[in-house]
Amino acid sequence: MPNQMPLTLFTLPTLSTLNLEYNQLGDVGAQHLANALRNNTTLTTLDLCNNYIGAVGAQHIADALRTNTTLTTLDLGSNYIGAVGAQHMADGLRNNTTLTKLYLEYNQIRAVGAQHIADALRTNTALTTLDLGRNAIGAVGAQNIADPLRTNTTLTTLYLGGNVIGAVGAQNIADVLRTNTTLTTLDLASNYIGAVGTQHIVDALRTNTVINILFVIYSIYQSALFHTDTDHIISQVQSNRTYWSSASGRRTTN
Repeated sequence: MPNQMPLTLFTLPTLSTLNLEYNQLGDVGAQHLANALRNNTTLTTLDLCNNYIGAVGAQHIADALRTNTTLTTLDLGSNYIGAVGAQHMADGLRNNTTLTKLYLEYNQIRAVGAQHIADALRTNTALTTLDLGRNAIGAVGAQNIADPLRTNTTLTTLYLGGNVIGAVGAQNIADVLRTNTTLTTLDLASNYIGAVGTQHIVDALRTNTVINILFVIYSIYQSALFHTDTDHIISQVQSNRTYWSSASGRRTTN
């Protein structure tokens, strides 16, 4: 039909979930989506995994977050936003009050990018789930993320797997766990924390008062599941199988 209106977010008033992963959108495609997001009032979930989106594209998306009031889940995993893109995302998060889940795994943000995200966590009161897995943030980045968790009261789920934080990074995280009463799920998979890092985490759990915290900790040894309540800690070493969902790229552990 020659006069058919192009399919856009504006012409689909009931669209709530949009999955565009593996579509080579790039920064230009991200800009088009950001323009649509500014005034869209129905979309709640947007998946932009594996789309060659860089810092410029991240800035477009972040700018849209300043005014969008409906998006609750945003997945930018496996792109190339880097530390500069992380800063843009942090700027967009500062005053956003609706986005609750943000996935930024595999984006090369490193310790500097982690600092930018951490700065946003000091004021953001909406985000409950944050995935910074496989971003090479190291021990310094772990410290950066840990610092705002001393006062943040909304983040409940934090993925830091595959960041080579080591025993020092584990200690940085453990120090905050002694007083944090909000975090319920922490993923430190594949971080080479070793026996020393594991001990830091276990010691922190002895004083952490949050009920039913589940920690999945992978080191150079078998993984360990730690379940804690206000009275005791049970450490159960077991074999865990880890796999990635082909649909979402999310890791699940059995």
